[in-house]
Amino acid sequence: MKRPWRLVWILSLLLLWLFCSGTAQAGMLSDRLSQFPDWHEKPLSQPAKDEDLFYPDWFDGNWTVTTTLVDMVAPLAPDIVTPGFEGNRQFLNQPITCPIRFVKLAVPRVQSLLSPIFRNKSPQVVSDRAFNGESLTKAYLGDQAILAVKVDPTNPNRQITLFRSDRQLVSTVIARATETPDPDRFITTEVFQQEFLGAPEIYFNEVENTTAYTHHATVESPETPEIVADQVTAIYLSPQDPHYFEAIDPKSLFGEPRPVALYRYRLEFRRAAG
Repeated sequence: MKRPWRLVWILSLLLLWLFCSGTAQAGMLSDRLSQFPDWHEKPLSQPAKDEDLFYPDWFDGNWTVTTTLVDMVAPLAPDIVTPGFEGNRQFLNQPITCPIRFVKLAVPRVQSLLSPIFRNKSPQVVSDRAFNGESLTKAYLGDQAILAVKVDPTNPNRQITLFRSDRQLVSTVIARATETPDPDRFITTEVFQQEFLGAPEIYFNEVENTTAYTHHATVESPETPEIVADQVTAIYLSPQDPHYFEAIDPKSLFGEPRPVALYRYRLEFRRAAG
């Protein structure tokens, strides 16, 4: 059975944090989260390199994650409202649970030989993006919703989700930044370009995903989350959108557009049994 195209839009918001390196100015990202929903432009970040996002070691392993949409705002409504915004209200305060995993990635031997910087570098923890993307897609849309989730073997920042309805979602990280306020806090932001293929017209947008993770080294019981996260996903119109210039904030120094939709999530990570 074909799923409505708006569900693909909903899914695009949920997949981002799973394969989410520049370094942000101290406190910039945490300040940004505290200012929600008063966001006027994209965060300062660096162009994404052809490498993965490295997580702290405490992410390593298999998890059961629960993600809950706790707030949603359309700052420019009623003039500009993104496709699927009203449909997303069905997910407010509805926890969705699925398995995910993070793995240690060894530095490629060729890279180690070519650069002394990597010669003694220990394995880094990364998200298993294909597994995680497929797991979350099925949790939201059902087991029959997709054919596959693929990651570009030459660029870990590019992910393609293939749906059974002959539609595709292509997400590419173009910029990112991180903060590590202390050993048990990790904050990231990434900006994505998205292409929705297979609709009557190809649709583009840009998405920011800013997440603050907190690790609890000691948990009272298996029901207690070891990692919790505060996450905001912001949707920006692409320059191809006819409403793009309407979204530009006149107070922005660089003429940046304001987000046209903001979604706030709570994430809870529990160690998987076994």
